[in-house]
Amino acid sequence: MSLETVRTDLAARAPDLEVIVTSDSTATVQLAASVHSVEPGQIAKTLCIRVNGEEILLVTRGDARLDNQKSKSAFGGRPRMLGAEDVLRLTSHQVGGVCPFGLPAPLPIYLDASLKIYDLVIPAAGDTHSSVKLTVERLSQLCGNRWVDACQIPD
Repeated sequence: MSLETVRTDLAARAPDLEVIVTSDSTATVQLAASVHSVEPGQIAKTLCIRVNGEEILLVTRGDARLDNQKSKSAFGGRPRMLGAEDVLRLTSHQVGGVCPFGLPAPLPIYLDASLKIYDLVIPAAGDTHSSVKLTVERLSQLCGNRWVDACQIPD
């Protein structure tokens, strides 16, 4: 059902974008990078976090990790990752298919500055076998243009 909510959302807000459904799983960054023949950083992973009682989404590059100091500075409090049940409640997407599209209710969505080195990124599209390719600029437009520096990229 979640794939359909993403398709419906993108059809309304970005009808030029195509949801790509693959026979191979894209449930992890490594699997998605392999399926799409891109480096892991180009997979735009969506983290569900709670900061000071507020639930938010953070879209970051696939090989980045949430940095406690940076995220505390960016969000004004220490972030806590949400469990699978809360992720599903909040996004309607199972872990492995979480994305900032097709949400059941509006949520604050932030993009991490680490994404800016790429032109093209690939977030999930609601389930473990679907994705969408789009420019970072387009992703930003669809997510509300809110940027933060909250993650640490690998050396």
